[in-house]
Order: sequence, then structure tokens, then C-alpha cells
Amino acid sequence: MSRPDVERRAADLRAERVPYVHATVVLAERPTSAKPGDEAIVFADGTIEGFVGGTCAESTVRAQGIALLDSGEPLLLRISPTPEPEQEAPRADRLTVHNPCLSGGTLEIFLEPVVPAPLLVVHGESPIAAALASLGERLGYQVRAGAGADPAEAAAVVCASHGRDEEEALEKALRSGVAYVGLVASRKRGEAVVGSLDVDEVARARVHTPAGLDIGARTAEEVALSILAEIVAERRRTSGRPVEGRTAETPEAAEQTGTATDPVCGMTVATVETSLHLDHDGVRYWFCGTGCLRAFAADPGGYLAS
Repeated sequence: MSRPDVERRAADLRAERVPYVHATVVLAERPTSAKPGDEAIVFADGTIEGFVGGTCAESTVRAQGIALLDSGEPLLLRISPTPEPEQEAPRADRLTVHNPCLSGGTLEIFLEPVVPAPLLVVHGESPIAAALASLGERLGYQVRAGAGADPAEAAAVVCASHGRDEEEALEKALRSGVAYVGLVASRKRGEAVVGSLDVDEVARARVHTPAGLDIGARTAEEVALSILAEIVAERRRTSGRPVEGRTAETPEAAEQTGTATDPVCGMTVATVETSLHLDHDGVRYWFCGTGCLRAFAADPGGYLAS
């Protein structure tokens, strides 16, 4: 993919709310196949579109990109064919990886996760609904009116319609597994509405009503503030970090961590279907490139013994 192709693809993904990592080569010391300015897009399933180096560099970028997607934090990734001494105290925004598969050059690749803004779906045309939309956008949420919005994409759904079509909206949100579902109502009316929902008791218990934290809110803006504060408090915090040699020693651990050790070169690779792998004696092994895979296939016992 050329740079304009990558830019067009990235624009389409942002419009479709698809998370990805934009990888850009910023330094390439010969001999490397990549050049400064080469770009690629890394998807959550490990698929890569574009070019940032050969199979070994690509595998490293894949593993780091997947690890960064849940945090949304950028990373300057340095890939070296030989171990390098630490020049300064470790930093969360920089990572040096020793990749013995490289042809001899060193690469620096800037990884920028692009994660869609959390989607807030607001049902109703009340003053509280308007205040939620206005304040939500200022806090970085993408806000959509409830009519026609797909709750499956939403981080939060709030009904502030004062009795209009509340049950249907709440049931759709609960069945879609929305993390935060709120109903603006008095405690008495809220309990009646929730009790009438055609869902089980576990799902009913997930409805926040009256929606919002108890901060003594009176105005529509204050109520909206209390609801957004509760949404922020409820949202799950993820811990995306660079993969710093944390590898899986067993297939079960590989499934949990998302990474494994190449048994030939010792490199950390992502355990996704698009990564090279080989099943031997009922165990799946993962590889950074075709060279390591072929070497292992020729003598599995030799590598497993070592």
C-alpha cells in the first residue's frame, strides 16, 4: 500500500469506528527492507496492511500493536538485531526489542493506536438529554440520538425521554451487553419501569436508576454531569502495555497472554491466527517468520530439547 492508500484506508476505518494501530517507520539503518516513511495498519486480529519491514519486523510490530490497542497510548518501538545496553531509565512510551531474525539493520517504528471515541447513545429530547449530548461531546464521547443507533456499539445508553419508548430502548441495550445502561426517572417510577422489562433479574439489576451519582444535582446540566461521572466510574480500565518479553511457556498460557516464544530464535510473537504456527504432537508452536518455522519443522526434537 502506498502512503495515500494507507491514509484513505485509515479514514475509512475511523468512519466505521474500527480500532487499529498506525505504524510508521521513522528510522531504518541498513541493511533493512523498510525505509523511513513506510507505513502500515495493524488490526486487533493481527492482520497487517501496508509495509514496515520483513516477516521478523512485521511479527514484532504485530505483537506490540495488539498489546497497545486497549490502552490507546503511542509507542516508539526500536527493533535491533543485537542486544543494546540501556541508555536511560526505561520509559513507557519507548521500547527496545532484540530481534535476532533481522538482516542486520535497526528499525525504529512509531506505533499510534487509533481507538474510536466511546459511543454514548441518548434517548429522548428532554433538557437532560440535550445537556448529556453537549457535555458528553466536550468530554470526548461520540454522541448519537437513540433513534436508529445500534446499542451494540455503545459504551453507554441513557434513557432521558420521560416515559417515551423507554422499555424497548432499555431491553435492546441490556441484550446487547452495553456496559452502562441508565434511566432518568424518580426512584419509584424507575423501579416500576425496570420491573416491567422483558429480561431476567440479572439484566434488570444492571439498570442504573435514578441514573447518575448522588451529588445533589438539580438543574439539567448538573444531572447530566452526575450521569457522565457515573459512566466514567463504571467504565472498565484496561492495562495495555508493551510486550516486554512476557511470553507463554505453555499453550494454555499463550492463549491467556496473547504471546508466545518462538522456539527457534526466542523472539516474542503474537498468538493470533495470522501469525505463523505449526502443530506438533498436539501442541501449537508460534514463529516469527518462515525461516524459523522451517528450521523447527526439520528438527522439532532438537529445538524442544534445548
